[in-house]
Amino acid sequence: MAAAPGRRRPAVLLWAALCLATALAVDRSNFKTCEQSGFCRRQRGLQPGHSPYRALLESLQLGPDAARLQLVNEVTKVPLLLELWGLQGNVTRIRIKELNPLRPRFEVPDVLVAEPPVERLAVTGRDEGSLELSLGPAGHRLLVTEKPFRMDLLQGRELLCSVNARGLLFFEHLRQRRDSFSDKVSSSVGSLWDKIKTLFHRDTPREPTAEEGGAAEGQEEPTGRTEDAGNQSEKPTEATAEAAEEPGSWEETFKTHTDTKPNGPTSVGLDFSLPGFEHVYGIPEHADSLRLRTTEGGDPYRLYNLDVFQYELYNPMALYGSVPLLLAHSARRTLGIFWLNAAETWVDISSNTAGKTLFGKLLDYMQGGGETPQTDVRWMSESGIVDVFLLLGPTPAAVAGQYAALTGTQALPPLFALGYHQSRWNYNDEEDVAAVERGFEEHAVPCDVLWLDIEHADGKRYFTWDPSKFPRPRDMLERLAAKKRKMVSIVDPHIKVDSGYRVHNELRSRGFYVKTKDGSDYEGWCWPGSAAYPDFTNPEMRAWWASMFAYDQYEGSTENLFTWNDMNEPSVFSGPEVTMHKDAVHHGGWEHRDLHNLYGLYVQMATAEGQIQRSGGQHRPFVLSRAFFAGSQRYGAVWTGDNAAEWEHLKISIPMCLSFGLAGLSFCGSDVGGFFKNPEAELLVRWYQAGAFQPFFRAHAHLDTARREPWLFGEENAALIRAAIRQRYALLPFWYTAFYRSHRRGLPVMRPLWMEYPEDATTFAIDDQYMIDRALLVHPVTEQGARGVQVYLPGKGEVWYDVTSHQKHHAPQTLYVPVTMSSVPVFQRGGTVVPRQERVRRSTECMRGDPFTLYVALSPQGTAEGDLFLDDGQSFDYETKARYLHRQFTFAGNTLTASSADPRGSFDTPAWLERVVILGTGKPATVVLRPADGSETRLDFQHEAETSVLTLRKPGVRIGDDWAIVLR
Repeated sequence: MAAAPGRRRPAVLLWAALCLATALAVDRSNFKTCEQSGFCRRQRGLQPGHSPYRALLESLQLGPDAARLQLVNEVTKVPLLLELWGLQGNVTRIRIKELNPLRPRFEVPDVLVAEPPVERLAVTGRDEGSLELSLGPAGHRLLVTEKPFRMDLLQGRELLCSVNARGLLFFEHLRQRRDSFSDKVSSSVGSLWDKIKTLFHRDTPREPTAEEGGAAEGQEEPTGRTEDAGNQSEKPTEATAEAAEEPGSWEETFKTHTDTKPNGPTSVGLDFSLPGFEHVYGIPEHADSLRLRTTEGGDPYRLYNLDVFQYELYNPMALYGSVPLLLAHSARRTLGIFWLNAAETWVDISSNTAGKTLFGKLLDYMQGGGETPQTDVRWMSESGIVDVFLLLGPTPAAVAGQYAALTGTQALPPLFALGYHQSRWNYNDEEDVAAVERGFEEHAVPCDVLWLDIEHADGKRYFTWDPSKFPRPRDMLERLAAKKRKMVSIVDPHIKVDSGYRVHNELRSRGFYVKTKDGSDYEGWCWPGSAAYPDFTNPEMRAWWASMFAYDQYEGSTENLFTWNDMNEPSVFSGPEVTMHKDAVHHGGWEHRDLHNLYGLYVQMATAEGQIQRSGGQHRPFVLSRAFFAGSQRYGAVWTGDNAAEWEHLKISIPMCLSFGLAGLSFCGSDVGGFFKNPEAELLVRWYQAGAFQPFFRAHAHLDTARREPWLFGEENAALIRAAIRQRYALLPFWYTAFYRSHRRGLPVMRPLWMEYPEDATTFAIDDQYMIDRALLVHPVTEQGARGVQVYLPGKGEVWYDVTSHQKHHAPQTLYVPVTMSSVPVFQRGGTVVPRQERVRRSTECMRGDPFTLYVALSPQGTAEGDLFLDDGQSFDYETKARYLHRQFTFAGNTLTASSADPRGSFDTPAWLERVVILGTGKPATVVLRPADGSETRLDFQHEAETSVLTLRKPGVRIGDDWAIVLR
């Protein structure tokens, strides 16, 4: 929930006028542009081609794990330390920090799951002005050029990436403030003299600024300019010199808020040139197309977790979460750049033609090509160090695995979390909850979870219940549990300042709140009114927070109550940009500016740990978080925030979730129906149909919207919504298996087509259709009044089957698919097996042990394969006790066989095989079941000649057994 004008409550009236917009749209003036962000403005003031940095090659120290050498800024004479690692699995790490800082600089903790294993480096070449390092057995080499400093990463003769080729390395070293009287006079006189010079030289020819059409950051100058590092002038621009006197360096004001900067200017930046790449993706969260756009002439993409009220679409403004991972893809290769920095970050993207520059000529010489397309990426962060991982692929799956090896994989969710969630701000009381739950029963709509927003708590004091609205929470939860359903309650990280509130008193007495720059507890306005903010960067505070989810601490809670962490950017209604002041102080003395984007990850981490602890380490948690960072995938689900009931918001949910998935966050969804405004019936139906095919499936709505439970729009629309939800439940075995694969390998569950078809350039910009795992292609209907959609079916020599009509289509082709209000265009890929449970019941727990149906879609070669993962759906036993089944299904030579995909696991289940549907086959004379004992039993079957669909009825074998079905 964003800071919204609709929440007109008595406490809110005290502060609403201070900070909230009154129009139903984002107030852009509440959020900074690059020009209003001092460090972004300073870095963008540095134009390409004037790098002051030189690599001191003679300082090279080659250890068993890393290479280290010094860089020096030849203007400031400040030395930097460059560290290089070749990591196992085709990853290169580059770290740049001050050699002798005045004080430590922040280095991001708790994101990497472990120190990555390294390869042994070796010097393989050296001459005057450069040296070459081998980075391991994969054949990667790093060429380090002395002056101006740059690095080129190669594999064989292929140039993969260049670092600082445009000379945009920017490192503001820590320094003493120059605030003496003489310094101030000198600064004032210099500033006045600059203005006088400008006044008397207005007619003098000059270089155009970026705003006037000159070369902007992330943009090469025209041919003939000396923009390439190889032709750089040795004269640095003013932006590379001391920035102490530049406005905003030591103090910065935005609107009514002043940010003191006791450490002065500390920003870092670096550019990367990617030859051969025209398509880049990632760096969520932005409400934009999947393929990132160039940022010339506008703001860079911003990564700074913010509470943005009803965000705009198709712009680079920051939203609720940040993952500094960018992927580049071409038909030849995929690679990634992971910029490990938790401070406010801006990312400039420009397209270029490498063949026009010396850099491009090198590429031309090495690869034998002409003009090569190129994307240039420039990262700019307010503080910290340069710590970057180059993920060298070469395939999309390899890059996903490399990132997962660094930051972890998506947590395997409990099975119920993949079902349907019903939420709104707010269900009024226990009677309202009971009535909504009865509605699902009466209208035969499956539902696993009911949600409670902030009004459920006593005066918005989290870990409590409103005594008049929810006087018997345990009884309410037990009634839901009797129906095999769960509940989620909201627990936000702003704590009401109230001496009668136990949680606040304990946090204050333990010193666990974030502090102001003056050492007092940091307070701001949020939903409870005056609120303080727990310091989640403190491990002791996180442990205390986790302990609050124990059943004897969170009064009224039971094992079927789970958690929603909202407003954890953190949202501070009275703060700059609706968030915490950057000069607030955290555990260890670090400023909030250093770690802002980590805060939400820590909130979700501590909450998930609390749920695990309350079960004695037995049960998997479910925690939804609005804010996130790299590594958040290890702790639960995320969603796209406070969207609106508009067709464009439905449409944008697809590329947003695809972008989340590319950054490791597979468990993503959007508020079905839109959080703000009231959806018309057609939009609501289409959103349910789309949401049923996104990983996290929750309907949610604002307090001021009309009620919109699935049965409130007339029986015809209720039937359509019911059908969409039931389709979701039938596919839960497929979804759960896909999540298990994501958990083990790091592949996104919902993925762009180019991940499965990396050589098909047609797929590179498609973001209105997608794959679920490798087997299903989905194209939701997102246009009002649509009568048909254009679906691209990729894969030369492949076939696809419409999951409804079973009609076969040959690929590649763009297929016009007529649609009605009941249509959800979904296609199963030939060569796959999709497991389903078609006896849909009220919840996932009710379907446990139900029989399975296998949909076997044959390839043109008459083959197919797929798998099924089964466990208890809730515990860690699959990991700690190997209690699971992972079954493999293979069709070849007219025989479908079932075997163990992982013999290490075992799990007893009564589930059996109820039906097999084989798509794309002729009619057999007989069908025989051959179980493991070698006996044979004939099976009844039905063949539809028109669609070539063979249905085998009741094979009756246990899903965990080995068997074969033979078509004769």
